[in-house]
Amino acid sequence: MRIALAGVGHWHASMQREAAHHAGATVAGVWDEDADIAARFALENGIQAYLSFEAVVAARPDLVVLMGRPAGLVERALALVDAGLPVLLEKPAALKASELEPLRDRGRHGAFIAVPLPNRCSPIWARMTELAASDRLGRLSHAQFRLVNGPPERYRIDGVPWLLAPQTSGGGALRNLGIHGIDAALALAGDSDLELVSASLGHLHGEAVEDYAVVTLRSHQGLIVTVEAGYTYASMAAGGDFEWRVSSANAYLVDRGDHCRITTLDDEVTREEPPFPPGERYRAFMADTLGRLSRGEAPLVGIEDYWRAMAMIDEAYGTAMA
Repeated sequence: MRIALAGVGHWHASMQREAAHHAGATVAGVWDEDADIAARFALENGIQAYLSFEAVVAARPDLVVLMGRPAGLVERALALVDAGLPVLLEKPAALKASELEPLRDRGRHGAFIAVPLPNRCSPIWARMTELAASDRLGRLSHAQFRLVNGPPERYRIDGVPWLLAPQTSGGGALRNLGIHGIDAALALAGDSDLELVSASLGHLHGEAVEDYAVVTLRSHQGLIVTVEAGYTYASMAAGGDFEWRVSSANAYLVDRGDHCRITTLDDEVTREEPPFPPGERYRAFMADTLGRLSRGEAPLVGIEDYWRAMAMIDEAYGTAMA
């Protein structure tokens, strides 16, 4: 498949290029609002640079990975899907959930709009599906989704200081990193509604946006979920502090990236999964996206999933700032 990368000033651009290559796709061209950034990215990677966004549309790639600042991103996504092009829409794509409404409408009418929340590729999801299929999962009890990365200065180093200003990013660690955990909580709850119990924000580094957040959610069936996100890990190195943990009546599943362990009560067995570092999950998400696109299936994580998570974060900010 031919993929275009639009908005390569985004800090995930190189990761998406590598994911496309790993999935066997060809990056046909790149574009950015800043022509110098696009030219440099193209030169460094031996890829064509499109001279305009209209040229991206005219090239008719099989998939456009759309990245950039939230301002104007929804409008660009609309231009792509209205031209019949599938889109992988990087976050943050909007400052708040309501801005996504036009894309939700396109999604309801069949537009392919994937949103890369790659921790949906965690091994624990497949294991929970297998256990549930054999009636061995049991009632869900509680879960914790934690993603704490290095200090906010790393975004200035990456050339995206706008991410640290609420008026251009829509929020801090909760909007940027917590979206993964909120999405996981909503996916875990399934058809059961989740209600916000509490939300708290922290400001260790004195930025305009929060650098730490913890949110507690509860379903009508009694499932309790905590989501923790931060820019407070004491290292600039990739990795940080990551843990996806789910407890049910018969299973306890823990994913820490470098290892994943599933313990089941009925057979008193603990199984270890191969390491699957979070940074490599963009490869898996891209491969899954291309596979679903070729089969005419909906994305693993679509625009409706993204809207639900954004709406929950909007509510959490309202509660924390009240």
